[in-house]
Amino acid sequence: MRLDTCASALIVTASIVGMSGLARADGRSFDCRKARLPTEKAICADPQMSAIDALVTKAYGGFEPAFGGDKRKIARQLVADRNACKTDASCIVSAQNNALQTYGSAPSWVQDYNIALIGKKALDFAARTPKPTDQPLPASIGNCGFTRIKTLTTRLGDDPLETASPDAGSAATFTNGGTAVSYDREPGLASSKVGDPVVMCLIAIPRDCPKDDLRGRVYYAVDLAAKGAWALPDSQHLCGGA
Repeated sequence: MRLDTCASALIVTASIVGMSGLARADGRSFDCRKARLPTEKAICADPQMSAIDALVTKAYGGFEPAFGGDKRKIARQLVADRNACKTDASCIVSAQNNALQTYGSAPSWVQDYNIALIGKKALDFAARTPKPTDQPLPASIGNCGFTRIKTLTTRLGDDPLETASPDAGSAATFTNGGTAVSYDREPGLASSKVGDPVVMCLIAIPRDCPKDDLRGRVYYAVDLAAKGAWALPDSQHLCGGA
């Protein structure tokens, strides 16, 4: 994906589809007349984020934790992720998309809108710092940081990605300690080179997981040299997997 050429188109497309989603919504998770938190006010002021919040509320009704966890505790964690975003729309939509994935699945228009917003944020983040230096791996949803590609290999790390067969998958490690893994030959990684500067943003933290299983965080990243982009988990399996 080349976000510098398609972010605007995705935002426009998501806006159109998102408005149809609003018409089907059953209601937000809170009363906008009583909204106090910055995130609540931001959601109430935006039709698309209001539509997404209504989808989250509906999805929660049918949610059953996969690993015997406390449904309400998981929901509180997801709401805390959302509220920590303050008024940052890209962060709010990432947190809400993560909630929808936790509760079942997210509509494609929400996922597209999420990538469009976080893609723009990553490019704006890069534009504000002409000479990027390494920063820690982002730990909160919506946070971004600079890093560089350390290795590019097949999914299992056996061979260099550049010369590997397409069915060998792809993987990368970064100088901030982050990783990215795909069972496919990820175009964004395949176009990159070791040493390329990257903006990496955390967009999902699994919350319905076995105790102490931290796998499956998803990072959006854009290669500032090759201009490729990807959104991939940090492990082959999500939490609770093999």
